[in-house]
Amino acid sequence: MTADAAPSTEEVGRRAERLKERVYVTFAALAVVIALRDHLESPGAATRTLAITVGGTLLAVLVADLVSHVVVHQALPDRDELRHMLSVTRSGLLPVVLPLLYLAMATAGIWSVGAALRASTIALVVTLVVIGWAAARRLRLTLVQRLVVLGAEGVLGVGVVLLELAAHR
Repeated sequence: MTADAAPSTEEVGRRAERLKERVYVTFAALAVVIALRDHLESPGAATRTLAITVGGTLLAVLVADLVSHVVVHQALPDRDELRHMLSVTRSGLLPVVLPLLYLAMATAGIWSVGAALRASTIALVVTLVVIGWAAARRLRLTLVQRLVVLGAEGVLGVGVVLLELAAHR
């Protein structure tokens, strides 16, 4: 593919799946991190809670993908389709790398749990904007339209933070 060639419909679909997975996991992790801030646990307990939630979310999405594939195609996925599903699922781990690193720092005594959770909240909202930028940069949009997309995603991320904080007060 040359620099000027448009990506195939299949490639665009695969990018969309990965982006969707990352957005979904980021919002789920954001909700958990904010809830944990009001229930300051040990760093290990917070890490386990986040890891279990993200792992459960990713497994649920993988199962949903498998079931929907079987319903639509009336067959189990072949090796390439299954490899793709697993790749998309694995890509959902990227948004929680920093929060897990921050919680590891709290476990090591470098940061407090509260500081790690605050930094995780910020990192996850920034992740939403970065995911939006990754999606918008390949689109044929004007600069203003791209800024609107990124701004909307940032506002939605902050909105989730505010809703979660309101729910835990």
